[in-house]
Amino acid sequence: MKTLIKNVKIVNEGKIVEGDILIENDLISKIDSQISEGADQVIDASGKYLLPGVIDDQVHFREPGLTHKGDIESESRAAIAGGTTSFIEQPNTVPNAVTQELLADKYEIASQKSFANYGFMMGGTNDNLEEVLKTNPRNVPGIKLFLGSSTGNMLVDNPETLENIFSNTKMLIAVHCEDEATIRANTQKYLDEYGEDIPVKFHHLIRSEEACYKSSSKAIELAKKTGARLHVFHLSTAIETELFRNDIPLKDKKITAEVCVHHLTFTNEDYETRGGLIKWNPAVKTQKDKDGLWEALLDDRIDVIATDHAPHTWEEKQNVYTKCPSGAPLVQHSLVVMLENYRNGKISLERIVEKMAHNPAILFRIEKRGFIREGYKADLVLVDLNEDWTVEKENVLYKCGWSPLEGMNFHSKVTHTFVNGNLVFENGNINEEKFGERLLFEVKE
Repeated sequence: MKTLIKNVKIVNEGKIVEGDILIENDLISKIDSQISEGADQVIDASGKYLLPGVIDDQVHFREPGLTHKGDIESESRAAIAGGTTSFIEQPNTVPNAVTQELLADKYEIASQKSFANYGFMMGGTNDNLEEVLKTNPRNVPGIKLFLGSSTGNMLVDNPETLENIFSNTKMLIAVHCEDEATIRANTQKYLDEYGEDIPVKFHHLIRSEEACYKSSSKAIELAKKTGARLHVFHLSTAIETELFRNDIPLKDKKITAEVCVHHLTFTNEDYETRGGLIKWNPAVKTQKDKDGLWEALLDDRIDVIATDHAPHTWEEKQNVYTKCPSGAPLVQHSLVVMLENYRNGKISLERIVEKMAHNPAILFRIEKRGFIREGYKADLVLVDLNEDWTVEKENVLYKCGWSPLEGMNFHSKVTHTFVNGNLVFENGNINEEKFGERLLFEVKE
């Protein structure tokens, strides 16, 4: 099968170049200013931009065990509609993916059901070091540790266990950093004052700047001490960004950081209108924090943009504060949110591609993905930067049926998505055949 994309502006490796791209089977076979070779399908992409498919390094697709909220099929379908062609999913499903067998089960489900390419993190607990060390770095992206309790009971709070994991694995360790003792004390203070129905506007004071900084600084200290490769998920405060460096290239960094779309979009002021729908862990914080995250993203202290896509049902999100789960679905909309920031002059197209495709590929050492290069997998996204639309329940593809972005207007649209050379999404229509593959990772000695 050959597909020829013509007259497109290719955004890749810091440049935008107009040209043609030939896809043969699952690979990009030729990139040139003009290609006249015959093809099974020809797409004239005049006026559009071609980006490498987004690689989202942090999602929760809820399968197995929580499939009333979302599942691999529904959420990966939403992903490809939004230009995300590969995802890395977290282990706090039910049961938690904390043994090799349970991890293998998730891979088996994805091999049948995923529209996008997939990788699943192995989960660490206070007592599964032996299982963690059996993980194969060739086909598993890393180890995930919750250093603050979030959805699912996976809190790792034993200092000895942590040091053992950090000292004994060469794999990347990704962490959720919030200090448990600080959060519990803060929660109690507000419970005493308000009971169960704490106003959600206090969420960022309960899961506070201090809770985040205390935990992430401790994790970084441990990584430096043990030489572990550490990736800190979803930074939410300006002060945490000071813990990261930008004086060496990403490929040489052992300690890296991610920011999520919602922390670049919302502030605590938005609790007033969106309430529990924008309740995340870690919490959306102040304008000062949002500004600090943007600054660190643009000066390369923050390496990756992701979503922490975490669907819950609409009903669950209407509960009082203490019973309203944290998390929201975002994987269908992360790219258009960032393209809106491009239109508003906050970030260039080249940087969006770097932070959402190139850098996740470099950081996780993903084989042959994340770039538009000859011989690489054809995971590609065509976008129209001049198409207005609004996020509404009717155009949301998540199984939970809602988005925290509802009512927001966007001026860019994903028109085509290719996964492994296959056109899987075209102008609102999804090809129901599934072409997602297991991600593979380069192993360095």
